[in-house]
Amino acid sequence: MAVKKMLFVTQFDELWFDALQSLMDLRKSGFNHVVFIHVIERDKVAMHRGRGYLKDEEIKLREIANVRFIDWAESLYEQGMEVGAYMVVGDLVPKVVSAAREEGVDLIVTGHHKKSRIEGLYAGSEELEILQRTATPVLIHKYILPSGKVNNRPFEKVLFATDWSHESEKAVEYLIGLKEVIQEIEIIHVASEKSLDGSSAMEVQKTRKEGKKKLDEVCEIFLAEGIEAKPHLYVGDVAEQINRAAHERGASMIVAGTAGQGSLKKRWLKSVPGKLVDQSEIPVLLIPLHSEATGN
Repeated sequence: MAVKKMLFVTQFDELWFDALQSLMDLRKSGFNHVVFIHVIERDKVAMHRGRGYLKDEEIKLREIANVRFIDWAESLYEQGMEVGAYMVVGDLVPKVVSAAREEGVDLIVTGHHKKSRIEGLYAGSEELEILQRTATPVLIHKYILPSGKVNNRPFEKVLFATDWSHESEKAVEYLIGLKEVIQEIEIIHVASEKSLDGSSAMEVQKTRKEGKKKLDEVCEIFLAEGIEAKPHLYVGDVAEQINRAAHERGASMIVAGTAGQGSLKKRWLKSVPGKLVDQSEIPVLLIPLHSEATGN
């Protein structure tokens, strides 16, 4: 699946125009249309101002967003891009989901909005809430690295985490659609320590060989499409090992499939995607099982 149309979610606190520019390699796979969305959240504005929500405050915030989007759009027009924009008032998640559906985008790009420790116990991140309510892949774009450097080409070296599920198969299809952009894929499967607790060394080796064989099969799929791919088998906590592999392999992005829409779990339980979003120092692309090309 090619990414032709993107919804770029910005609250003007993390993702600015340079973050969007870092994704322009996607143009090699047909990307030519970006839709900006800025959501003015009444409760947060009122809390910040220490008073009730005021209409004149909303008008001012709309105008500020409009000035920024016009400036961004002019730069994109010069690059031959199509541009659209939403400046809306309401709750972030439903507004983003609604805009993505209305525009028929192929990718939602957002920053990571961290919640307090208490909030995190009872509710997942806004990014995961978006993913659970849409069939569109979501990129949590952490384009400034801990070193302070900018991740200019996040799709260059992908770490793809697979668990052999239908979700992972869908992610493979999605990545193949980006073969003009991706230079290399490091494929990782994390086995649980319990799966290696066999009664003999022979059984443990059998489990290891089976995992390696499956990894090699996934590699062959990418190699057939002209994408360099290497297999890696890790053992332990899934999210922890994925992040470790990303660091060890110098990955520029983590990609994983997820059940996505309709898969809401108990909110106080941290899912693997949730841990990746919270803990990863690089961008995380989550691809729901039911994602599909929109035919833009």
